[in-house]
Amino acid sequence: MGFRRVTPLHVVDTIEPVLAFWTALGFQALVEVPHGEGLGFVLLAAGDVHVMLQSKASLAADLPAIARLEPQTLLYADVDSLEGALAAVPSVELLVPERQTSYGPKEAAVRAPSGHVVLFAQER
Repeated sequence: MGFRRVTPLHVVDTIEPVLAFWTALGFQALVEVPHGEGLGFVLLAAGDVHVMLQSKASLAADLPAIARLEPQTLLYADVDSLEGALAAVPSVELLVPERQTSYGPKEAAVRAPSGHVVLFAQER
């Protein structure tokens, strides 16, 4: 099992005010997903560096088991084998069992011993 990328995902009240901070630092939006009256998710990049922003409301709608923990940040880990990642950490709490997303990857989320959420994702 190998990692392709690990990206911080910041959970925020609303994305738009936070987006201005990151764009001022040179990040550009690669993906924007609406939710309600505003943005629900944004993937930002500055060269090879990525940052994700997701609104609390969007997280609650998509992954309520994670939203209930009220995380400020979680890690989105692109792996070459979702099964391998989960098999490597069998004793941690599984928050979201394996699921196929509408936007491509298979995902599953765990709570690391530190209490932080790690969302593993494998592209098809």
